[in-house]
Amino acid sequence: MKTLELIFESEQGKTATISIDHPQEPVDPELVKTSMESIIASGVFIDSDGYMYEAIKSARLVERNVTVFEINE
Repeated sequence: MKTLELIFESEQGKTATISIDHPQEPVDPELVKTSMESIIASGVFIDSDGYMYEAIKSARLVERNVTVFEINE
C-alpha cells in the first residue's frame, strides 16, 4: 500500500503529519505543494498540542509491504 505523507511544522516548531492512503499517481509535486499551502492557510488543522500548522516541512510517498506468515502451534 502506498501512502502520501504531508509533513508540516507547527507554530512551536514541532512536526505534524497528514497521511493519505492510496494517493493518485503519479504524484504531482506542484499540486502537493499548493494543497499543503491551502491546508496551512485554512487554519483548520492543529497538531496534538493545539498549535496550528505554520510551514511546509516536506512530503513523501511511502510504500509498505507486509508479509504474513502462518505459524502453527
